[in-house]
Amino acid sequence: MALLLKLSHGIDAVNRRIGQFFALMVLLAILVSAINASVRKVFDLSSNAWLELQWVLFSTVFLFCAPWTLQLNEHVRIDIVNSMLPRRARSMIELIGHAFFLLPLTLVMIITSVPFFLTSFRLNEQSFSSGGLPQWPAKSLIAIGFTLLALQGISQIIKRIAVMRGIIPDPHETQRSALEAEVEQIVEIAEKR
Repeated sequence: MALLLKLSHGIDAVNRRIGQFFALMVLLAILVSAINASVRKVFDLSSNAWLELQWVLFSTVFLFCAPWTLQLNEHVRIDIVNSMLPRRARSMIELIGHAFFLLPLTLVMIITSVPFFLTSFRLNEQSFSSGGLPQWPAKSLIAIGFTLLALQGISQIIKRIAVMRGIIPDPHETQRSALEAEVEQIVEIAEKR
């Protein structure tokens, strides 16, 4: 189990770095969007390449930050129901969800997106829009993003089994959610007034 936990730690470190880096792409997407809109309004010029670049940047953020979001336990789920369950039941639900839903989905996406990308790459597929970007780099993001998500799913399964066996403490027990932190901050501000 120690070797698997080292693997999990390595996956976590890689996905954290990738997620933190690509989260900054949101700022680049905003900048590209603002410049594109300004040029269109001021100079009455438009570029399909700039518009498509915005889509690619947004897709990159979504696909490459999803594993980091899963790692931080900030993914979408029904917290109201989840919080009422005993810790062991929550752990089992998480383990089953990752093993039987997340991993199969990611494998299907990887298996289907690789030929999708390879065909596009071989054809040097270009945008249907005049002056648009090549399509194959954007299509590669799907396979890469879901591979990172599959690896993070494996990491989460390893950690969940270790938690259930009592080998490591539950990393989510002491973690405050972003919502809890925000509510506490709002309460502090309200009390100061």
